[in-house]
Amino acid sequence: MTDEWKRPRPDAAGYRRDALGAIGLTIGAGLSSLLYYRIGSYDDPAPVWLTAVVIAAMTLPLALRRRYPELVAVIASVGFFVTQQFAVPEFLVSNITLFMAIYSVGAWSAHRRRATIVRLAIIAGMFIWITVNLIISVSDPELLPNVSRSGVFSQFASFALLNFATNLLYFGGAYYFGDRMWAAARQRAVLEERTAELADEREHSMRQAIALDRVRIARELHDVVAHHVSVMGVQAGAARRVLATDAAQATESLVMIESSARSAVDEMHRLLATLRDPLSADEPNEGAPDAAAQASSTRGLEQVPELVAQSTAAGVSAKLVAVGQPHPATPLVGFTLYRVCQEALTNVRKHAGDRATAEVRIRYLGDSIELEVTDTGIGRGLSRGTTGHGHIGMRERLAAVGGRLEVGPRPRGGYLVRAIVPLTPAGGSWPDDADSDASLTEATP
Repeated sequence: MTDEWKRPRPDAAGYRRDALGAIGLTIGAGLSSLLYYRIGSYDDPAPVWLTAVVIAAMTLPLALRRRYPELVAVIASVGFFVTQQFAVPEFLVSNITLFMAIYSVGAWSAHRRRATIVRLAIIAGMFIWITVNLIISVSDPELLPNVSRSGVFSQFASFALLNFATNLLYFGGAYYFGDRMWAAARQRAVLEERTAELADEREHSMRQAIALDRVRIARELHDVVAHHVSVMGVQAGAARRVLATDAAQATESLVMIESSARSAVDEMHRLLATLRDPLSADEPNEGAPDAAAQASSTRGLEQVPELVAQSTAAGVSAKLVAVGQPHPATPLVGFTLYRVCQEALTNVRKHAGDRATAEVRIRYLGDSIELEVTDTGIGRGLSRGTTGHGHIGMRERLAAVGGRLEVGPRPRGGYLVRAIVPLTPAGGSWPDDADSDASLTEATP
């Protein structure tokens, strides 16, 4: 934020409020002058027309106090001078309007040097006028006849000192509070600018982290395809060796090669579709997941107990529960659920607290596999704000296999991560994929 910063002007609603305020002050000043006329504040008060003109000059320009603060302050000062000098019976609203005019110069003037000069000139002029009036009063016995002028601490000296002190506080307050309001507005603008910069940086970091996670997904695509290709090579070799002696075995090997090729193409298509999707900008970066070093072809639901044991060894007690008859799953589905479980347990260790416990539950349903990770920690704390980058990665992995993710705090405390993957993903899979891939996995050397 440079020194050339200018405070933004109010919108149309702000100017309307200023106009309504100026009209209200005009009405108030008119009523006040009628009361002062009634009580006889002056023996020879100003005529009504002059009073009306001076009141209008003091109050109506305040409708533009935030657009032309210096001009409004000069007009209000002249009106105040005329009010006092020409016996206009109004002492209440005139003081309010002058204070507001000087304050507005400090709070809204876009030219700070000009604002300082205008305010100091007005204040100096007012004190010169006060001093001249006091000199005239002390030299004319007919003015304030009942006030003693003899002695250093006479009644008149006390009156003059009190007059100076009152005006010093009056003008000093208008000057000080105007500057403070300008400084507060500038500080608020600085904070807003820094907040915007931090938001941009956070967005940039989030996109970088998501891009890195997609690189990991691409590497896993390589692992999956390499797994299928290696199995195809093994089965092709077996078919070649028995082609002349055992046609049935060769045919079975060729069927497995065909099934594995279809599975590889299908999984590659779904992973590439995920990678082609635009980066999500709805959720902030919470840090990349702790990816396992092992290839995707060696990680699956069979390795989930290892994750549970690792979590317990790391200080967060966890247990594994399996429900239903286990279903065979493709390597990609098994690896995806493994990664979801790994990310969920990592988040439990990072966010749930020292005393939290976790439970991993695998449900083998009729047409899907459901992985659920729950904890007993401070899951509601995680719901303040949006979810993290880890959730984005889990959603993208599950989308690649036709699954979905459910996350959020549990009503009775803790946090829930649930991944549901259908046995036959949307978008096309062959009926014998699961069985064939299971057989291929068992045949892998």
